[in-house]
Amino acid sequence: MRIPRIYLDHPLHPGSEVLLPEQAGEHVARVLRLERGHPLILFNGDGCEYDATLAALAKRAATAEVVGVREVDRESPLHLTLAQGIARGEKMDWILQKATELGVSRIVPVVTQRTEVKLDEDRAERRVAHWRSVIAGASEQCGRTRLPDIEMPQRLDRWLGTLAADDASRFALLPEGRVSLNRLDISTQSAMLCVGPEGGFSDNDVAVLTHAGFAGLRLGPRILRTETAGIAAIAALQAIAGDLSA
Repeated sequence: MRIPRIYLDHPLHPGSEVLLPEQAGEHVARVLRLERGHPLILFNGDGCEYDATLAALAKRAATAEVVGVREVDRESPLHLTLAQGIARGEKMDWILQKATELGVSRIVPVVTQRTEVKLDEDRAERRVAHWRSVIAGASEQCGRTRLPDIEMPQRLDRWLGTLAADDASRFALLPEGRVSLNRLDISTQSAMLCVGPEGGFSDNDVAVLTHAGFAGLRLGPRILRTETAGIAAIAALQAIAGDLSA
């Protein structure tokens, strides 16, 4: 029996009755055609899954009764930050979706010299709200109980200036990078991966990344698109030091 997983952005506890988000309520009522009493799994990003049952149904609304709670740990042992040069349109959604599925812990949308997407403050807030919904949907599908954090878009140099001195491994994807995957050794529990936008990093971007301690990482002899390169690198890092071998 299929048990839908649904994300809710508010506290949950056994014995409570909660209104499901409109889109989720419409999905269980009109698409899945579930009946009252059908089991659900709810989560809110606190690391737990909440067992629930469908309590009431309407055309565009549904409520669920929370009946139990379980701690669930599906996070990678590698705390991985993805600093992604903002890509255009659905490419960015795809990157965030797959990065979430692969266990990234934090996502920082960065503006580089060659970033083509222009966001003022109002557009940036609306875009981040949309990106959070993409991440929540990906978490529903892949079984995560903790959503990756996503920060507001910021200039690459400003973000680099906020980084504290720590032992995190730092990599920037560069076709001419000197570090290759077959010689990569990650001995820390945290890493940062910086990926350029469609046009790649400029010479100035590379200079500030190098100054901030980011090593150039190359992915074989071919140049990959931004929506391919970061996801391939995340998968490789998770295989080397994360949870893909678990």
